[in-house]
Amino acid sequence: MSHRVGRSVRRWTPPSRRRLMRALRRAVIAATVLAVLAVGAAATALRAQYAGSPAAAGRTRGHDAVWLGHAWVDGRRTAADLAELRARVAGTGIRDLYVHTGPLAHDGTLDPALHPTAARFIADVHRVLPGVRVQAWLGDKVARSGTSGLHLGDPAVRARVNDSCAQVLDAGFDGVHLDVEPVPSGDAGFLALLDTVHRLTEDRGVPLSAAVPQIDPLPGLHTVAYLPFSHPKWWAQAYFGQVARRVDQIAVMAYDTAMPAKSLFGGYVAQQTGLALAVTPRSTDLIIGLPGYHTSNMGHHAYAETVDAAVRGARVALARHDRDRRMFGLSLYVDFHSTAGDWAAYRRGWGTEGGTP
Repeated sequence: MSHRVGRSVRRWTPPSRRRLMRALRRAVIAATVLAVLAVGAAATALRAQYAGSPAAAGRTRGHDAVWLGHAWVDGRRTAADLAELRARVAGTGIRDLYVHTGPLAHDGTLDPALHPTAARFIADVHRVLPGVRVQAWLGDKVARSGTSGLHLGDPAVRARVNDSCAQVLDAGFDGVHLDVEPVPSGDAGFLALLDTVHRLTEDRGVPLSAAVPQIDPLPGLHTVAYLPFSHPKWWAQAYFGQVARRVDQIAVMAYDTAMPAKSLFGGYVAQQTGLALAVTPRSTDLIIGLPGYHTSNMGHHAYAETVDAAVRGARVALARHDRDRRMFGLSLYVDFHSTAGDWAAYRRGWGTEGGTP
């Protein structure tokens, strides 16, 4: 068939296919618009969470903490380091030091050679920071999807973890801080482990604390998120409550949120704090983790996830939901990355005893 030069030829398409293509285009456009609206609505909601006056929450209740690296118990830290730590902690609301003492082996055992100078460090802290407790931070990755790690469903593994906790208490630690990851929402093995270790710590008269994931910002999100990533990012609020009832302290790792702005991150922390307050018994210390580190990647934007934004978000939520709660604190993660500015933000926003920066 001949045609004029310069005129495009339009290929004939069956009517049914044209209708299908138009429908698909409309569906894509509609989905895009809905996604944009959903993101916009979520951003608006988080900014609303961040709004309000933090002043009504008051200041530190003396239930704060800080995560410390392994160098404190393996001999690398010096007297000068201890003097600097004392200067940073003294006069704040920090009552607990979570000192990395593991890691646990995959079978649940702990090599005593990993913490050769623990007794000396504990004695030094008790001398220069009277009233501050030193908890052994123990953890390991949890086996999942055929990977190696702790099998929390195995009673023998849980028994060995309990023995490891007894080992650090025998070494002089003032408590046990468990951080095993990733634990999926609803995991029965983790609950059984907490029951076992809590009996031990109660018998010894010391606290059991646990570092835990965030709570579903939307109902059921932990189930949806687990499918593509196979890594538990959130817990159901009800499961969070089950864990909170089994420990003396529950520390929410409220960072690595991928939030691109301080107001969104602060609003997210406020939301997480409110969700946790609703299901944490008043007899359990609720601790909100602060991002005292500055690496940047897809999950953590250092310019957005700041200590001051997290402190403000936590205080706004506390003022809004439970301003008279005493069993509440903040914890800086982690000492070997935290800057003088991070410590100043904590003190200025929340952590100085007596109510003055």
